Amino acid sequence: MRSSHTTARTRAAAGAVLLTAALVLTGCGAGGTDMAGDSKRDLSAAAPADAKGAADGYAGSGAEKAPSAPSKAPAQQQHVIRTASLSVEVVDVTKALATAREVTAGAGGHVENETTERIDDGYVTSRIVLRVPQERYDSVLTELTGTGKLLARKADAKDVTEQVVDVESRIATQRASVARVRALMERAERLTDVVTLEGELSRRQADLESLLAQQSSLKDRTSLATITLELSQKEKPPAEKPEEESRPGFGDALSGGWNALVAAVSWAVVVLAALAPWLAVALIVYLVWRHVVRPRRAGRTAAGPAALPETPPAVPAARRNAAGAPVPPETPDTPSTGE
Repeated sequence: MRSSHTTARTRAAAGAVLLTAALVLTGCGAGGTDMAGDSKRDLSAAAPADAKGAADGYAGSGAEKAPSAPSKAPAQQQHVIRTASLSVEVVDVTKALATAREVTAGAGGHVENETTERIDDGYVTSRIVLRVPQERYDSVLTELTGTGKLLARKADAKDVTEQVVDVESRIATQRASVARVRALMERAERLTDVVTLEGELSRRQADLESLLAQQSSLKDRTSLATITLELSQKEKPPAEKPEEESRPGFGDALSGGWNALVAAVSWAVVVLAALAPWLAVALIVYLVWRHVVRPRRAGRTAAGPAALPETPPAVPAARRNAAGAPVPPETPDTPSTGE
C-alpha cells in the first residue's frame, strides 16, 4: 500500500513538473517550431542535392552538370495607406455634393461622414469624407478636383507592409499557442491544473483578439483610401439698389431725426446718472454753507467793536471882498464878468 501511494505521489509530482515546463515552453514554442521547420526544410533541400551529387559522381566525371534554374522569390504584396484632402470653390455646393456622391458610388466606395452648413441665404459650406478603393484613388481624386476651382490639395501615402506582415506572423504564432494550451487542458486531470490552464488560455485569447483587431484595421485602411473634400461657395456681391431707392425720403428723415433725439436723450440721461453723486455732494455742501456757516459769520461780525462816528467834511472858509462881505463861490458854468 505504501509503495502504491508513493508511486501515485511521484506521478503527480512528475505531472505537475511537466505541466509547468509545458507552460513555460509554450510562449516560445512558435519560434522553436519555425526554427525546426527551417532546419527540416534545409535538410530536405540538402538531401536531394547530396543524392544527386553522389549519382553524378557514380555516373562519371566527364559528364557536365546541367545548370540549375534560379528560384525566384514570390513578390511581396505592398500595403499602403493613402489619404488626401481637397479644398474646392464651386458655384453650387448642392450640385457639387451630388457629383461627389455619384463619383464615389461609381468607384465602389462610400460616404463615411458629411457636414453641410448654410451661413446665410447666399453662402453654403460642406465637408465630406469619402472612402474609395485603392485602385480608383487617383481617378476619383482627379474627378473631384475638376468640380470647381482648386484652393488647396494635400495627399499622403504611408507604407505599412512591414507592420502588416508582423501582425500576420504574430497572429499565426498566437493561434498555435492557444491550440497548444487547449491540448494541455484536454489532458489535464487535476483541478488546479485546469484552473491554471484556463487563465493562461484566456490571456492568450485576449492577445489574439487584439492582434485580429489590428489586422482588421490595417486591412480597412490599406484597401480603402480616405479623401476629405471641403466645398465652399463664392460669396455673391450685394445687389445694387436703384438711384431712386437710394435717396432718403421724408419717412427716412423723420425716422433718422427721432433716432438721433432718442440717442441724445439717452446719452444725457447717462451723463446725469454719472454726475448725480457729484451733484448731490455739491448740494449738501451749499446747504451747509448757506444755513450753518454763513449765519455764524454774520453773528461774529455784529458782535465786533462799534463803528466810529463819521466826521463831517470840512467846509472851506468863505471868501470875503475888500469891504468884508462874503463872496459866493464861482461855479464853472457861470462865467465871471468884469466890472
